[in-house]
Amino acid sequence: MKKQMFLPWIFLFIGVFSVFSAAQVSEPHILRAVFTTESIDVDGHLSESVWQNAPRISNFTQRELNENQPATERTQVAAVYDTDNLYFAVWCYDSQPEKIVAQKMKRDFDYDTEDNFEIIIDTYHDKRNGYLFVTNPNGARFDALVQNNGQQFNRSWDGVWNVKTTLTGEGWFAEFVIPFSTLKFGTGKKQVWGINFERNIRRKREQVLWQGWSRDSELEQVARAGILEGIEGVSSVTLVEIKPYGLAGTEHKPDAGNTGVYNLGGDVNYLITPTLKLNLTLNTDFAQVESDRLQVNLTRFSLYYPEKREFFLEGKSYFDFGLGRSIQPFYSRRIGLAPDHSTIPIIGGARVIGKEGMNTLGGMSIQTASAQDTIPSTNYTVLRWKRDIWKQSTIGFMGVNKWEPGRINTVYGGDFLYSSSNLFGDKTFMVGGALAQSYTSDRDKKTGLAHRIFLDFPNDFIDFSAIWDRAEESFNPEVGFLRRENYQMIMMDLRIKPRPKFLPFIQKFVFKPFDFNYYINDSTHELQSLWSEFRPLGFTTKSGEFFEANIQRRAENLTEDFEIHDGIVIPKGEYWFTRYELQFETFDGRPVSAFLFYQWGDFYDGTRTEWFIRSTVQLNKHLSFKLDYTQNFIHLPAGSFAVNEFGGRMDMAITPDLFGAVFGQWNDEEETALINFRINWIPTPGTNFYFVVDQAIDTRRHTIKLTDTTILTKLIWRFVL
Repeated sequence: MKKQMFLPWIFLFIGVFSVFSAAQVSEPHILRAVFTTESIDVDGHLSESVWQNAPRISNFTQRELNENQPATERTQVAAVYDTDNLYFAVWCYDSQPEKIVAQKMKRDFDYDTEDNFEIIIDTYHDKRNGYLFVTNPNGARFDALVQNNGQQFNRSWDGVWNVKTTLTGEGWFAEFVIPFSTLKFGTGKKQVWGINFERNIRRKREQVLWQGWSRDSELEQVARAGILEGIEGVSSVTLVEIKPYGLAGTEHKPDAGNTGVYNLGGDVNYLITPTLKLNLTLNTDFAQVESDRLQVNLTRFSLYYPEKREFFLEGKSYFDFGLGRSIQPFYSRRIGLAPDHSTIPIIGGARVIGKEGMNTLGGMSIQTASAQDTIPSTNYTVLRWKRDIWKQSTIGFMGVNKWEPGRINTVYGGDFLYSSSNLFGDKTFMVGGALAQSYTSDRDKKTGLAHRIFLDFPNDFIDFSAIWDRAEESFNPEVGFLRRENYQMIMMDLRIKPRPKFLPFIQKFVFKPFDFNYYINDSTHELQSLWSEFRPLGFTTKSGEFFEANIQRRAENLTEDFEIHDGIVIPKGEYWFTRYELQFETFDGRPVSAFLFYQWGDFYDGTRTEWFIRSTVQLNKHLSFKLDYTQNFIHLPAGSFAVNEFGGRMDMAITPDLFGAVFGQWNDEEETALINFRINWIPTPGTNFYFVVDQAIDTRRHTIKLTDTTILTKLIWRFVL
């Protein structure tokens, strides 16, 4: 009853504090691309005559720091095309070019920390999906696939395209070339696409957009984009792309000596239609993938490790389902990786992804080999269908199947999403849900259900969300991820973010009246866990610093004794405790930046103090360092212990196409240091050469002993037929 009385006040609160305004449109809102037969040398100088004559847009408006105000620096964009490629010219004029922030050069750089220019193209003009292309004054490249009007963001997509830049006394300038074969679009003779542009001037913390500059929006919300027209008589070429690989190297173990490592395989990509792509893979290999960051688990629940393998990252968003991160029917790390993180060979597989009309389609089937004498050869199949309805909403279905000799595990279900970016004029609002059922052939109770219902109002002044999750005890997604079993969870989170004009150094406050996750056992309806947080103070300064202070109230109901550390057991029972937290971060656009996290207070029937520090040093565009350290001190009646974790990273970039990294980590739970060294050379777009060294060092018993060394070279070459 209290929840029923409480919810109407939340919606009233949202309504009262929402600002009624129309979505921003700046004229002109149409950019016309011009056909050219002139040869364009993509060098960033913009010296071709076609650029001097092409129509330009320059009407950029601030989103930050001063919403609705004209940009303080002039920006111009023009577009031309030929039979094979789309080109963009960008003029980023700057009155103080010596203060331009240009820190990085490597592919897939962290573009949020420096001056950059971003292009998003909605080739279907469905106001839902887009291709994102980003560069900085150094010519670094980043790209991503955006779906569901910015709600899904696949950073791991690597398209074939290029950009070159120049830096002069007038500012910096960029020249993009995007082959039409990289983009998927309809078959009409005249193409009309959605498009938008964003420029970030980092020293001023200024963000300007061509269209849709509301703080309740962002570039990735393509529903607010402008229009690109003028492209005629082109097609997303039906081509065959072949990417064979060859791998050679050695593995060294002190007790076994050296072992040669050799492998061959590859991928074939074929456009079934201009918008539907078939990918075939044979003897799939992931030797170039960076090591996982080891995690120390001080909870009773499963840890989540992100997918890093390129094959599974490409098209990942096509297989997302509406149950959220804690209940995932499909978690690709279940394929080709054993529970101990060792590799299971992948024999091969096929995948189809794309969009046909209003239907988004994804299908994949992978066959793995037997391994470790206990893991049989297994087939994994996943199917996903999603249909656009109304302006920005969807309905969908998903099926996931694991087949091994003598048994089957299947999860199937449906989801829906109602989404609007025009509530109260220009506010974003979403409500949706999902229902799934699992079937396991060799279980006594073969089926189990899981569901989610959610509401989200993610806007600049008021940010509110609510979720109800449930997973039955018998719900068993063996190809998925389940953070915890047999539970129901209710979550509510409200953040209020005013921007006071009377405090000149504050960009915005972030107050959190409440944020809680309440878990109960689905079978007994008894308390399982509670996590709640109140934020009396949080703010971001106009210079880029960030601070927040939080008070947390937690509860854990242990139904059995919990061994949190070797020989240290927390007795079963119900525990309530309070914790306090401080966070501080300096502006990351400076050559040296830092982040500090400090939390202290009660922990079960004892105390716990945790702190984390990260420091980043950007020496120049070629070299940067990042160090982090985490420490936990835990004192309990059964005993006390400390957990220490170190991480370090050095990034190097000679050019945007030749870069490398050294990554090291250690914690005193594993007592093993892992070092990963990788060099990546991109001789031509789509082709990659890797040199990788992985080492493991045993630090037990106060000694340092090298236990494993792997040295590999791998070449992936791209052919187009």
